[in-house]
Amino acid sequence: MSVQIGAAERPLRVAVIGSGPSGFYAAEELQRSGVAVQVDMYDRLPTPFGLVRGGVAPDHQKIKSVTRVYDKIAAHPEFRFYGNVEFGRDVTHADLSAYYHAIIYAVGARTDRRMGVPGEHLPGSHSATEFVGWYNAHPDHRSLSFRLGSERAVVVGNGNVAMDLARILASSAEQLAATDVADYALRELAASGIREIVVLGRRGPAQAAFTTKELRELGELPEADVVVDPAELELDPLSHAEVARLPGRTRDANLEVLRGFAARPPRGAQRRVVLRFLTSPVRILGAERVQGLEVERNELYRAEDGTLRPRPAEARETIACDLVFRAIGYQGVPLPGVPFDAWAGRIPNHGGRVLDPARGEPVVGEYAVGWIKRGPQGIIGTNKPDSQETVSALLADLASGRLDKPDVPGREVLEGLLYERKRDFVSYEDWQLIDELERERGERAGAPRLKFSRVEEMLHALGERRERERPSTA
Repeated sequence: MSVQIGAAERPLRVAVIGSGPSGFYAAEELQRSGVAVQVDMYDRLPTPFGLVRGGVAPDHQKIKSVTRVYDKIAAHPEFRFYGNVEFGRDVTHADLSAYYHAIIYAVGARTDRRMGVPGEHLPGSHSATEFVGWYNAHPDHRSLSFRLGSERAVVVGNGNVAMDLARILASSAEQLAATDVADYALRELAASGIREIVVLGRRGPAQAAFTTKELRELGELPEADVVVDPAELELDPLSHAEVARLPGRTRDANLEVLRGFAARPPRGAQRRVVLRFLTSPVRILGAERVQGLEVERNELYRAEDGTLRPRPAEARETIACDLVFRAIGYQGVPLPGVPFDAWAGRIPNHGGRVLDPARGEPVVGEYAVGWIKRGPQGIIGTNKPDSQETVSALLADLASGRLDKPDVPGREVLEGLLYERKRDFVSYEDWQLIDELERERGERAGAPRLKFSRVEEMLHALGERRERERPSTA
């Protein structure tokens, strides 16, 4: 009689592609399942934690402390991290199908949605993804440059990412120096000539997607006035009826904070953050680079699904600016050999089970979690129940025998393959050395950490630290 998968003699082997919050929560749920399981987590970067490291604003250190939870998950004796290993290049879909009983895709949403307006291609027009990655020392965006000598920047979007961009642009060098902002970004932001940041929302103030905490933080900036025209806060009849009829704790708190901003007299601060609503971009102006943004006023109407949506109200104006940032949402990208819904920007799935688009049936042994599963919505904690749902489906498939593969080799075979193909892969212990080095660098600079911004720098520093810690044979 064969040994059941999930017994100590024959552990369930699961590959997790991506090392952000959703991937770690999936690993944690597997570890708590009572099943003997080996979790191998892959990331194309040498550093784990996804957007917690590369997306959370540098002045939000408390949020980043969630990585202590992930450290505990990674400390499980049957957990392995393989960083600096790219799915589709260093390991393929066919490799993982042969070496694991199940694969969980936790790759998040790597790119951004476009506005789809003329002139969006011009230099000076950037995505939030680029700017956030740049000031967070993400290797993909290390070499970008932004025209921070401009007097005015426009941020299109009304979510927390838009608030982050506005806050970073309006922060003083002294404030940023106490964070883990990238050193090169700190130098450029300290010399910034930006005096006004205009934040545009397509819908009204009652429909804004940012949280009250993020909104309040704008008003706490010592060197920036937050400007809101009281007329912008006058609710249209549909919004007024919705506010009166439906409770909305965050919405109502946001409106209260916005009214406070509108009533606050300007202090004559060095910078201004102007919050505008019911305004959409129509066209980015300029011949060779951004010189302005044409916008139109909107009105709200009730769509067939019951939601309030914006439509043009004809009035247009031009905002002179040299920088435009779009912060209108993230979007997933396809993985080699994995089904993908290009319209939705995510992996098609049902309850976390990846679906074959041709048959509409689950792909045996393949699962999705996080933003690549549900789209870019929610906060870090939202990923926990999302991952629990997916792992429950995986364990149900295990119990039903759907994951039974007779010839899945042990972990040592997989590691042998990696040594052949990718000798410089990074273990979790290696990452902890990189982490230690970054903290040491930060301590010397008076900051929480000073990040390495290039993969080559990380690997070189890691090699030097290993060499110093190697026992002497003399």
